[in-house]
Amino acid sequence: MKTFSHDTQESCNCLEKTNLQLQAMTSIIQTSKGLGFTPYYKYENFWYPEHLLPVTLDMQATFKAQPSDIILATMMKSGTTWLKAIIFAVVNRHLYTNTHKNHPLLKSSPHDCFPFIHSIYEKNNQNQLDSMPSPRLLAVHVPFSHLPASITDSGCKVVYLCRNPKDAFVSLRHYLEKMKPVGCEMTPFDKAFEMFCQGVFPFGPFWDQMLEYWTESIKSPEKVLFLKYEDLKEDLADNIKKLAEFLGCSFSAEEVKRGVVEEIVQLCDFETMKNVKANKEGEHGALVRFKNSGFFRKGKIGDWKDHITPDMAERVDKIIEQKLLGSGLMF
Repeated sequence: MKTFSHDTQESCNCLEKTNLQLQAMTSIIQTSKGLGFTPYYKYENFWYPEHLLPVTLDMQATFKAQPSDIILATMMKSGTTWLKAIIFAVVNRHLYTNTHKNHPLLKSSPHDCFPFIHSIYEKNNQNQLDSMPSPRLLAVHVPFSHLPASITDSGCKVVYLCRNPKDAFVSLRHYLEKMKPVGCEMTPFDKAFEMFCQGVFPFGPFWDQMLEYWTESIKSPEKVLFLKYEDLKEDLADNIKKLAEFLGCSFSAEEVKRGVVEEIVQLCDFETMKNVKANKEGEHGALVRFKNSGFFRKGKIGDWKDHITPDMAERVDKIIEQKLLGSGLMF
């Protein structure tokens, strides 16, 4: 007869409870056709892909953060996989030589080195959290207000990454088109754009999620670091130093002299990561499977210009300007 540890049984009970909660809430949660091929639920003012709301509720209720944890929070399609690789390389630079051919980032997907908390919960593999070395590197897409209380209470570091909303929207459409199961139909592009302008986006509205993390980074800069994808692309070396300082593992003068920062820049170069075998082949995920090849596409700033009209772009810009007015955050 199979037995369960107390923690496993507690997690199973909680997951059952949150599934029942979700079933009870479906009559009051606003629903929408998603931007791709799956429906979204609106929960506490933010949109969730259908399969991720139950595990998010479970995560909120049971995840226990440690003060040494490093949490990467991102808006979808903002450079998440790339920044996972960068942070992993920075934090673990004393364990692996950045130029060595057997570096984990040259053998594995960044998602294997730096998992999403919701992926761990999807697989019902919470015991993995107990065996991870410190500092644990964990990722989320949820808004700041939806983070488990243990994250905000523990004092662990949170790094947030966002991107120009127009590029993120276009990138998400490409991604969903590539991930679409056979026989599924995508929401038409024009319809998806209209929904995006109304705030429909995974874990969005886009501007509301950005504003939550931006506000928290101003309030508690020692706990939350706010980054833009465009800044990483413009000067990766400078932002690597900024990351290291925030995470409490600044580069020594000797490391700078030896070119360790430049080694990490070279290791984590977008094209280098894109051409790693593990990032071109294989899948990950539990309830929904995702091809690893979908995570490094172009990485181009301004790719939206090839896909949306100037009038559409102007509409998004006006929405962003209005939503962020007075915050100090600009795109």
